[in-house]
Order: sequence, then C-alpha cells, then structure tokens
Amino acid sequence: MQLNQFNQVPLPDATSLLKHCVNIDSWVTHIEQQRPFKSKSELLSCATQQTQTWSWADIASALSKHPRIGEKPSTSQLSVQEQKYSNTEQAKISQDQDTQQALLQGNMAYEAKFGFIFLIKAVGLSSQEVLKQLHSRLHHDIHTEQQVVKQQLALIALHRLDQGIDP
Repeated sequence: MQLNQFNQVPLPDATSLLKHCVNIDSWVTHIEQQRPFKSKSELLSCATQQTQTWSWADIASALSKHPRIGEKPSTSQLSVQEQKYSNTEQAKISQDQDTQQALLQGNMAYEAKFGFIFLIKAVGLSSQEVLKQLHSRLHHDIHTEQQVVKQQLALIALHRLDQGIDP
C-alpha cells in the first residue's frame, strides 16, 4: 500500500494493515491516531517509539497468536497476509526432518522454561543461526528473555510495516 493510501484509508483498513504487523491494540490505535504521515520514515519512527510502550501483557497476547519458529501456521490462526509474512520471514528455515526435530525440541524446552514461544526475527537467518540463538537464549533468566522477546517482536512488527507501506 502506498503511504498516501494508508493515510486516507478508512480506519478498519488501517487497523487491518497494522494488526498484520503485530496484534497489539495500543500500538495500532496510536499509529492510526497519528495519521497522516508526511513520510514513511515518520511513520516508522512513530511505530518504533510506540513499541517502547508495550507491556508484557501486550507482548504475551501477541505471542499467543504468533506461530512457532519452523512451524507452518494453521490457516485458521493467521490471516492470509500474516501467513505470507511468516512464510517469507522463515524462508531460510530448512524443512528437513532433522532441522524440524531440533526446532521442535528446542521450542519445547524454551516453552517449558519460559512459558511462552521462542520468538526471533528470522528474516535472512539460516536454520543453524536460529537454533544457535534458541539454545543461547535458554540460558537467560526470565527478565532478560522478556526484554529480548520485546526487542524481537518490535523488529518483526517494524519489518512488516516497512514491507507493507511503499513511500
């Protein structure tokens, strides 16, 4: 969508585009209320600043709707656009059985320790890089990991917004 279109679309359309980036109502509402944006960089700056206001409850809610790394999301869980984003972001994740098993085991260990899914901005990362990060992050304490997840979710949301809006 062109920036000028985003600035002018009805609220439900803007909401839809933004929720495909991250399903956090306060982030979506704030960005909608700031329209119109003079430039894409102004939009991204606003979106970036708003990620700093996310509470852990906001993040946990968004995580509950996010697919696991290496997992093909159910079509009932995600919109068509969210499925496209997820497939593109995880394009370098190998689908071979050994990799899938390693990701499954890592995800299970991570979720058992922290109580939420492992989240990483996977764009451009290989399976081995993702697995290395997953295993490294298993050594974090809960507070540290929540901060890392917040950062990763922000990176994902901003990447999706950047991809969804043309200058």
